[in-house]
Amino acid sequence: MIVVAVLGILAAIVLPQYQSHATQARQAVAKNNLRTLRAAIELYPAQHKGIPPGYPIPSLDAVPGETSFSLQLTMATNASGEAHPPGTPGCNFGPYMPRIPENPFNDRNTVLVIANNGAVPGEATGQYGWVYQPITKTIKLDWPGSDKDGTVYYDY
Repeated sequence: MIVVAVLGILAAIVLPQYQSHATQARQAVAKNNLRTLRAAIELYPAQHKGIPPGYPIPSLDAVPGETSFSLQLTMATNASGEAHPPGTPGCNFGPYMPRIPENPFNDRNTVLVIANNGAVPGEATGQYGWVYQPITKTIKLDWPGSDKDGTVYYDY
């Protein structure tokens, strides 16, 4: 009986420490994934006449979408932004990353792409991995809550 009580006390001490470290690890991964995505989003328009990833045709008048965003960052592209498998003749740019990284809080790599005239949601829902608006090149972590310092995850 005493052994069980001691093990229960030890578990009560260790479990919160473990959970705290797991959350800190998720926060570090989230910041790193955002840094990687933001670097790719900045490099892409430098090679595509100023048009950020997400537009299916290299024009700011086109309607951006998740498929275009994902393909343009993970495949090779030509100067017009058309995505093809790496090694395709004429596709001299990218891939910028091997895959869209997952949001470490909900394990989703889906991207909610906001159209030019659409408003970026004011807060996270956790329904997607990321929220992205091509016209402003803004990408956010779609996860509600905040870290121990009070910084909202959506504002990372």
